[in-house]
Amino acid sequence: MKELADGLFEVEIAVEGYPPNVVNAYLIGDVVVDAATRFLAGQILAELEGFDVRAHAITHGHADHQGGSHAICEALSLPFLCPAVEADALESGDILPLVPDNEVNRQLIEMSAGPGHPVARRLREGDEVGGFVAIETPGHSPGHISYWRESDRALIVGDVLSNRNYSTMEVGLHEPFPIFTVDPDRNRASIRKLAALEPALLCFGHGPPVTDPAELRELVARLDREPAVRPA
Repeated sequence: MKELADGLFEVEIAVEGYPPNVVNAYLIGDVVVDAATRFLAGQILAELEGFDVRAHAITHGHADHQGGSHAICEALSLPFLCPAVEADALESGDILPLVPDNEVNRQLIEMSAGPGHPVARRLREGDEVGGFVAIETPGHSPGHISYWRESDRALIVGDVLSNRNYSTMEVGLHEPFPIFTVDPDRNRASIRKLAALEPALLCFGHGPPVTDPAELRELVARLDREPAVRPA
């Protein structure tokens, strides 16, 4: 575990053949946020040993964020917290409606998704989670949630933004690829919503943290000049 800020830890996950931070999970207070794929749940549970964990929340219901959720909740007897808009899909385990329906996403769900799990709390704008506040940031998925702490301007953005290129594995701030994003225009609105908070620490679903606010401002300026690409 790596402490990024007071009470905010990065759950260090190693994926063979890939650089660090290819997929991330976090501990905020006593809540573990996101769960990677179902094959990585054991690593997350090992990292959480010795910590007082009382709940599990996710940013959104894509396979690389909910894959380990059922296993983690079962192993630690944790209540499952998720975006209200996506709760029914996450309970049933049918998460295909949360991504563009294409062959790549169908294969990723088959390879990486976990089973459904009962939802204890459906998160909406303004809900408190582990000392952070839930912010509705839809677009990448229908009900995507980010987590914000105003006291130190720390922000967990999930996949509203990424800081690692899925194809090249290079570090760099960018919007998520259209093939994984249900509504790129709406996601851009969510990026601007988060940028208006002027976060001092950005934590991603993919890629290392960013502590330079100028990087986000520069990305927003670039997106303002470029049309959004629709998913195939």
